[in-house]
Amino acid sequence: MSDQQKNQAAVFTDDESKRRNVIIVYADDLGFGDLGCYGSHQIHTPNLDRLCADGLRFTDAYATSAVCTPSRYSILTGRYPFRNSQAHILPGDAGCIIERELDTMPRLFQRAGYRTGIVGKWHLGLSDGSRPIDWNQEIDLTPIDLGFDESFIFPATADRVPCVYVEGRSVVNLDPEDPIEVSYEAECPFDDIPTYHKNPELLEMKSSNGHDMSIVGGIGRIGYMRGGKKAIWKDEDLAETFLNRAIRFMDESRDAGKPFFLYYALHQPHVPRVPSARFRGATALGPRGDVIAELDWCVGELRKELERLGLLEDTIIIFSSDNGPVLDDGYVDRAYELNGTHRAAGPLRGGKYSKFDGGTRIPFIVSCPGLVNKGVSHALVSQLDLFASFAHMLKMPLGQESAVDSQDMYEALIGADPVGRDQLMVEDVSCGKMLRRGNWTYLSPSEGAPFMPIVQIETGLSRDPQLYNMDYDIGQQENVAWAYQDVVKDMEARLQEIMKSERTR
Repeated sequence: MSDQQKNQAAVFTDDESKRRNVIIVYADDLGFGDLGCYGSHQIHTPNLDRLCADGLRFTDAYATSAVCTPSRYSILTGRYPFRNSQAHILPGDAGCIIERELDTMPRLFQRAGYRTGIVGKWHLGLSDGSRPIDWNQEIDLTPIDLGFDESFIFPATADRVPCVYVEGRSVVNLDPEDPIEVSYEAECPFDDIPTYHKNPELLEMKSSNGHDMSIVGGIGRIGYMRGGKKAIWKDEDLAETFLNRAIRFMDESRDAGKPFFLYYALHQPHVPRVPSARFRGATALGPRGDVIAELDWCVGELRKELERLGLLEDTIIIFSSDNGPVLDDGYVDRAYELNGTHRAAGPLRGGKYSKFDGGTRIPFIVSCPGLVNKGVSHALVSQLDLFASFAHMLKMPLGQESAVDSQDMYEALIGADPVGRDQLMVEDVSCGKMLRRGNWTYLSPSEGAPFMPIVQIETGLSRDPQLYNMDYDIGQQENVAWAYQDVVKDMEARLQEIMKSERTR
């Protein structure tokens, strides 16, 4: 911890027992229309609907990016992704893109006397990147070096190797006699492992695009992995394994008599979608619907444990997603064929990867003791605002280099402020920019195809500026840039100003 951070820690000495626990439940590729409380009639999500009924459902909340790694970088650092050139979708053996010295949201909670934990998907890299990760030794830079007291994660995504859990600094259940080797080379460097094209008879799920390197657990993955057989997870066990670790963290925190901050990063409904046996066939939408039902159950079990521990009334739960939805993202699981009338992005245009709102406008639910108003909020908020908002709640000052793009939206989070931000910026997969200001959404001109056939999603890319009035055109169907050229000019200038700024807070 820096001297500046130590000095900040000394200014807040209120009784710890009065401080609220905080849980961020972060879904993966969940769309604006995937939950019952956001309009879905095909997927039943009673536990999240209950969280909505008891809390506040936001209609105008955004992730910072239409893909996962940049959004996860932002929520933990309070910084826009463009401030880090490495904030893009990472391979499973990438070095950590959060610098060891950078202030983070879990560090904020540590300074306030909280016990901090992460459970679930990480996908921000491990080790310092100076050399390849040795998965058979202690890893020199993990979430416990960035503000988390406890860490139980998988390194990247479920479709990337290595398919193992990492607790603290070490791979779980690793047999020293069966060391792990990982490669993201184009050609497989290991002759003695099963691969997608060499051993199709081993496949339990086929690829629709990519995901054709190592076969692990009957599924083709991105990257090659050899060894570590006892350490490899079972896909159908992931949800309950992470849930049980989240519950264990809460139990231990209660026993320690300390308030806690838990970042519970779900892996669903990202591909490959493999629900546990109890959720297979839970919906009529196939595996994608089934894993959303499983996700909802996990949230319900988490809430039950808080009730059992007597902590529910002292805990803030925030539920959201890292980006918008995608149906076919690389595996043949009949997501399109079984989707029926379900609209994963709800009324929004586009989806994951896209500059349209379907890429970054996400479900965002706050269940909080002492809410000023419950129901629905139309306040404009960004996920990166959680950092500064919690600093407000904790009465903790932020250093000049801390959370430079995060804005204090605490009053919006508790329902006291119906407006929220004046403006916010988001990025698509190609780092193209969108600016939301009031009722206007502006998409800056971008090179590239307007449609991604591989995932069947509109990109929002156009060489022409695009301007949409969100008051009456939530689906972004009518580009009115030609009629409001002064607004276009002003919003493009503001985008450039943000991009050149050292900080926006």
